[in-house]
Amino acid sequence: MGNRDSVSVSLKLKPNAMSRVLDGHPWVFGNECEALLPAAHDGAVVECRDRAGRFLGSGIYNSKSQIVWRRLSRERIELDEAYLRAALTKAIERRSPSTGSGQANSFQRLVWSESDDLPGVVVDQFGDTLVAQIQTLAMEKRSTSISDLLAELAKPAEIIFRNDANIRKLEGLPVEVHTRSGQPWGPRWAKIDGIEYWLDLQGGQKTGFYLDQRLQHAAVAKYAQGRRVLDAFCNQGSFALHCAKAHAAMVRGLDSAFDAVGQAKKNAERNGLVAEFVAANVFDWFTAQRDAAPAWDLIILDPPPFAKSKSALESALRGYKELNLRAMKALAPGGVLATYSCSYHMQDHELRTVLAGAAADAKRRVHVLEFCHQPPDHPVLVTMPESEYLRGYILHVE
Repeated sequence: MGNRDSVSVSLKLKPNAMSRVLDGHPWVFGNECEALLPAAHDGAVVECRDRAGRFLGSGIYNSKSQIVWRRLSRERIELDEAYLRAALTKAIERRSPSTGSGQANSFQRLVWSESDDLPGVVVDQFGDTLVAQIQTLAMEKRSTSISDLLAELAKPAEIIFRNDANIRKLEGLPVEVHTRSGQPWGPRWAKIDGIEYWLDLQGGQKTGFYLDQRLQHAAVAKYAQGRRVLDAFCNQGSFALHCAKAHAAMVRGLDSAFDAVGQAKKNAERNGLVAEFVAANVFDWFTAQRDAAPAWDLIILDPPPFAKSKSALESALRGYKELNLRAMKALAPGGVLATYSCSYHMQDHELRTVLAGAAADAKRRVHVLEFCHQPPDHPVLVTMPESEYLRGYILHVE
C-alpha cells in the first residue's frame, strides 16, 4: 500500500469526550472528536489520541460514517496484505477444531468483524462456498486482497459477495451482489445438521440461512417429543423441522414472508418430515387465537430484530413483552417457551425484565431451563457489547 496508508495522521478526542474507546471499545463517533480529518483520509488508517495526546491505537477512518474510526490495533500498523493475511489466518484457525462428530464444521461463521480484527468484514461458510459481506470503506478498498486471501486460505469453490446490506449506505458505499468468478451461483440442496435445506446464497434473504441458531435447533428439539410445537417467525423452518424429526406430535410454522413459507414446505417434503407452514403475521395470528384454550406444548419465538437502533428500543421492549405474553398464554401448563432476541441494543437484563413482566401479566410461574447465546463461531468481544447480539431463554411455563 506504500506510504499512503502509513499511520501518521491523528484523530483527537474532545477534551470533555466520555468516549467508550477510553474503556477499550473499538469505535469512535464523529461527535466525540475535536475535528474531523479531511475526506482524503477516508478509507485509510489513522491514529486516535485522547485529550492529552496519548496514543489509543490505529484504526480505519471514514468521515462519511457516524462511526468515524474503528480500531484495528493498539499498535502502529498498516492495513496491508500482511495484516489481512494474519487476521484472516487467525480467524480461520480459531474455528478449525472439529465438531464432536470428529468432522470439521463446514457450516459456520469464519470472520466476525471487530471480533476478528477486521471491522466490517463478515464471512460465512456454507460447505465449499463462502458468503462475504464488506461493510466498511477501508475494507472495500482492499476487497480484492480479501477475496484473494480467502480463496487461498479457505480454498472455497466460490465466494459470493453479498454487499447489499443497508449499512453500506452509511459508509457511502454502493449496494451490490456478485461472485468472485463472475458466474451466477445457482440455488442447491445442502445438508446441515442432518437436515437438507434449499439454499439460495446469492439471491435469498440475508445469506440464505441463519448459522447463529444452529446450536439452538438441537437444544430446543430435545423438548419436542410428543409435544404440539409452534415455530413462530419460522423462516425456512429450521426449528420446526428439527422438532418434527424429534417426533413432535404436531408442528406448525408461521412466517409473514410467503417465499420463506414456500421454502419451508419444500424443505419438509425433501426430508420426509410432517410439518405445516402458514403465511401469517405472528402478532395478528396470536390475537386471533387469544380466546382459544391453550393449544401448544412448545413455542419457539425467534423474531427479526425489533430494535434496529437505540431510539427504537423502548417500542421494541413493548413488542417483545406483548409477543412473549401471548405465547405464554397459548402454552398448556408445563409447556416450554424458547424465546430469542437478535437485537444487540437489547441487553440481557432488559430481555429478562421483559420476560418477567410477561410472566406476571400472564399469571404464569416461569422457570429458566436454559440460558442461550450466540455460538462460539460468532465470538463476543468483551469490550464491545455490539458484538453480542443473540441471546435467549428456554423456559418452563407452569
